[in-house]
Amino acid sequence: MKLTAEISCYPLQDNYLDPIRWFIGRVDSYENIERKTNAMATQVCGEYREVMDMLATEMEAAHKKWGKAVFVCKFIGGELNLSHSE
Repeated sequence: MKLTAEISCYPLQDNYLDPIRWFIGRVDSYENIERKTNAMATQVCGEYREVMDMLATEMEAAHKKWGKAVFVCKFIGGELNLSHSE
């Protein structure tokens, strides 16, 4: 089963762009997960378990490396076209 997720990261520090860029770079290392980023959030799509495992791994890594951060996620079962715009 496919899963599409939208995730926003809000690092609780003045230099907030570095942790966000770092997190997106880590997401890009998963070749089976499609990623699209805009000014507000990052959307990812892939096999359900792979997406959930990636998010758990990378959110934990971000907290270990950068400290406190808020992650806001939305999930929808199925595959959405991440390039769609209207």
